[in-house]
Amino acid sequence: MAHVVDVAAYILEELGTVSTMKLQKLAFYSQAYYLVEHGAPLFPEEFEAWANGPVAPDLFRRHRGEFVITRGFFGPVREAALSEDECEAVDHVVGRLKGWSGAQLSDLTHSEAPWQAARTGLAPNARSQRPIEIDFMRACYETRPAANPVFA
Repeated sequence: MAHVVDVAAYILEELGTVSTMKLQKLAFYSQAYYLVEHGAPLFPEEFEAWANGPVAPDLFRRHRGEFVITRGFFGPVREAALSEDECEAVDHVVGRLKGWSGAQLSDLTHSEAPWQAARTGLAPNARSQRPIEIDFMRACYETRPAANPVFA
């Protein structure tokens, strides 16, 4: 099983340069897509429902203080860190969302049930460490929401 930083390093290999907000959302949708396609998580780290959308704290700690990062930021992609199925899932997500900005992806997550449910009762800009439940993510995205290009 991959780790969120392995997925982030792989995304950077594909895109070269990306904002940290976009990287977080691409990792989130990679997790969601893999859950739907394979019935299991892509990586064990969880996402929290932060004000700007889902954030994996383990990944955030690695890029904290950065706005844009480039290929190699996390070191080289570890050989065999991702299986062929895992790479295909990430490639699918990156292929569908590479033209989206971090802000657009944040808006997309804000329109969907996994982030909304974890933010229930919070003010729009309130800090939160509430987890986005993995089983709820899978259930929501299994419906393949047409408004989300990953699943359309």
